[in-house]
Amino acid sequence: MSITHGRTSRPDGRTHSRSRTRAVPAVDRAVHRTLPRAFPRTFVAAGALLLSTVAAVVLLPNTALAAAPAGQESVTAHAGATTDQERGRIDTYWTPERMKLAGAMVPEITPVPEDDDTADDPRPLPADTPDPGGVWTHGGAVNRSVGRLFFTFSDGYDGSCTATVVNGANRSTVITAAHCLRGVGAPAAEDTWHHNLYFVPGYRNGTKPLGGFVIRSAATSSRWDADPGGTTSADLAVAGYDTGVLVAHRSADGRRIADVTGSQRIAFTRPVDGEFVHTFGYPKDRLNDPGAKYAGSRMIHCAGPARPGTAAPLLWGEPCDMGHGASGGPHFATFDTRTGTGTVVGVTTTSEDLAGGPAATLYATRLGDSAHRLHTWAQTRPA
Repeated sequence: MSITHGRTSRPDGRTHSRSRTRAVPAVDRAVHRTLPRAFPRTFVAAGALLLSTVAAVVLLPNTALAAAPAGQESVTAHAGATTDQERGRIDTYWTPERMKLAGAMVPEITPVPEDDDTADDPRPLPADTPDPGGVWTHGGAVNRSVGRLFFTFSDGYDGSCTATVVNGANRSTVITAAHCLRGVGAPAAEDTWHHNLYFVPGYRNGTKPLGGFVIRSAATSSRWDADPGGTTSADLAVAGYDTGVLVAHRSADGRRIADVTGSQRIAFTRPVDGEFVHTFGYPKDRLNDPGAKYAGSRMIHCAGPARPGTAAPLLWGEPCDMGHGASGGPHFATFDTRTGTGTVVGVTTTSEDLAGGPAATLYATRLGDSAHRLHTWAQTRPA
């Protein structure tokens, strides 16, 4: 897969440069100026970071950014919907049609994708069965706790990523990739944070089987606040800072999200090299591409042994062909295919275009001290 720049058409007929990489949020335009330059067309829609040059990827681990002391890092928080009026507006905004089209390259001329009618299979997947990418049909808790995260960029285009409800004292904590929430820049800048944040657990074919949850507050590492020396979101991903946390509002009937969906275990600084890992996401390819494999309509599963990136040793991944939209999805250790439960140890950030390694590998940012700090912050926030 190439990571050289390409040109893509905008709805207004103009062209826009785009880095071609495989792990990124699904967006409904070919490129967005706040997207990490490392998100390729076939990457994880709305959740992947790729650099425009291989050299930058190789050199990053030796930069001051990667080596900076943890004491210089803090949490940068952002308020989501704070009023009932705003919550109602966002909930109304995400109609079935809009959710289905989020991530389409040119939504004005793209038909709404057809529903995926792959039949469910109540039989559990045999343990340690390699899977390079396929619809998850085996049910379990993962069908409720993982979902599609929708958002709107500052220029009005809609995108999506993947996110997971995880254990926490507030029972309202959702984890995803930082690049699914914002771009690099001053936190007060209008175009830094994405808008209309909305999480749909168990999303399926444009429906909200467990309801939709407006986001009350969000946070990322303070590393995303500035742009020293041209730092990009891809740089931050390779350095291990591509984790974001969300605090969801309560449901319409007053329940916390974890009381509706259940939640997954979460672990920090847990080594996984060589371990059999399962990952999930909602990838979305271009809808007008006859070769497109995924439409974002169903949750996709991959599984295999974890291995570090050859060009980004702080990242690790497993064989998987998911792309745009899979960003932020959970990577589980000790996943039980019978119950659909496991321990989240990383979130999808990019592909081999950025991290190196064999083709069709999906890489995660390991949940380390930075992610632990974010999770701790979330427990202090009201739901």
